[in-house]
Amino acid sequence: MVSDDPRDYVLGQELRVRILTTGVETSGRHDLVDAFQLPDTATPVHLHTRYEERLFVLEGACTVWVGPDTMRLGPGDYCAIPLDTPHAIKAGPNGCRSLLVTSPAGFAELIARAATPAHLAGPETETDLERFAAVSAELGDQILGPPGTRPADL
Repeated sequence: MVSDDPRDYVLGQELRVRILTTGVETSGRHDLVDAFQLPDTATPVHLHTRYEERLFVLEGACTVWVGPDTMRLGPGDYCAIPLDTPHAIKAGPNGCRSLLVTSPAGFAELIARAATPAHLAGPETETDLERFAAVSAELGDQILGPPGTRPADL
């Protein structure tokens, strides 16, 4: 992703994010990001203790594991991830572009503080995992397992 837009970020080699609305703009009620997860990449299994997450697929497909449930989502599909619920997301073979809403706001702040601004990213850009873990913990996120782990594996 090459972009001079200050709202564009890269999280490792897996995720490209544009922050559309921040918590500052909504008095903390919610935030909104446009995210593209690269093909066949997966998030670590994790949970949020301070905000709920809602995912609406725009393009491509993904599999979402929310607690004991498995959902396969395509364009127009939606899922809600409740507070304190272990979950993981794996993009399909063509990747997955989705809108992510967190309420109260939280995820956009994590991206702004821990991801790499897109204009500074290159093909070898790696996430500063220590910074990501520290900001995640500060915002109440808990990483429960590495990418490829499912909530049922815990």
